[in-house]
Amino acid sequence: MTSPLPPSPHASVLDLAPVVPVVVVADVADAVPLARALVAGGLPAIEVTLRTPAALDAIRAIAAEVPDAVVGAGTVLTPEHVAESVAAGARFLVSPGWTDALLDAMKSSGVPFLPGVSTTSEVVALLERGVREMKFFPAQAAGGTPYLRSLAGPLPQARFCPTGGIGLDTAPDYLALPNVGCVGGSWMLPADAIAARDWQRVEELAREASALRR
Repeated sequence: MTSPLPPSPHASVLDLAPVVPVVVVADVADAVPLARALVAGGLPAIEVTLRTPAALDAIRAIAAEVPDAVVGAGTVLTPEHVAESVAAGARFLVSPGWTDALLDAMKSSGVPFLPGVSTTSEVVALLERGVREMKFFPAQAAGGTPYLRSLAGPLPQARFCPTGGIGLDTAPDYLALPNVGCVGGSWMLPADAIAARDWQRVEELAREASALRR
């Protein structure tokens, strides 16, 4: 059975799990076993970044062969990326930032999306456009938990998925904030485990991450 994700383009992707793995797939052959390990560990929402030539094929493979995964596309930078990602089977979209053209394309895509912000003005501009759920990036470099905590007072309607420099040790601090729905990270995907195709280790690290409380 496919993992539940509401069909509305404005539906939340922040509530599927406390952590969204941010995945860079260099070899499409790794996509399906990697996704299965993450899902088995309790992390069904998987962001495959469009940073490699294998990314779109990885999204296609996961969408076709791992029905319990909710696969999305990350590093979405252009309207063309939006169209290609949705055609490949992406069920949500994540960008590190946004422009009017990119935001229009994401809003028209028919799938949920998280445009990236790092300043208060960007948050206010998105709220003005009717968007309340966003990626906060790069989280640690942009001010971390103190910054997000300070936004909760004047902008309580905005919710975030902080990503960038977050690990198992800092994720609980973000998840404790009232305006954070989940965090994004890649600490459950260590390079040595991926190189060795040690999917059992990935599953164990995913299970540890999925146990974090929001």
